[in-house]
Amino acid sequence: MFLDSPLLEELGKKVGSAAARMQKLQGIAALIRKSGDFRWVGLYEVDKQAAQVVNLVWDGASAPEYPRFPIGEGLTGSAIQERQVVNVGDVASDARYLTAFDSTRSEIIVPIFDEARSNVVGTIDVESEHLNAFDEQTKRVLVACADVIAPLWR
Repeated sequence: MFLDSPLLEELGKKVGSAAARMQKLQGIAALIRKSGDFRWVGLYEVDKQAAQVVNLVWDGASAPEYPRFPIGEGLTGSAIQERQVVNVGDVASDARYLTAFDSTRSEIIVPIFDEARSNVVGTIDVESEHLNAFDEQTKRVLVACADVIAPLWR
């Protein structure tokens, strides 16, 4: 599904570019979405002061249904609280799922950590219209993507 090295190399170039942060993030969301032919990718920031998760950018057919929501809600809230990837093969069977798009069948949320790896500062949210769309290889690559782009949250 992914060509790991070229994707990570392209993400690294985006992170190191002279572009503004939001422009970099928009390009990153597009690269990740196209790399796996995913339906939708969003990049989020954890706003601890407001106790919310905030969508920074997205790439796909439409804006997120929930551009801002409480930290403890949804699959994203679980990824933040558990400090680990949440991979749901059938969102219809998971009560934590916040219905955003009727066509979403599976979703993976990958935490982005601060430099000390002690706090989740953001997430990569990838959605697919296919059941069980995210295998272990996809998960490993997305975790590597999170590590490459993490400096944009510092």
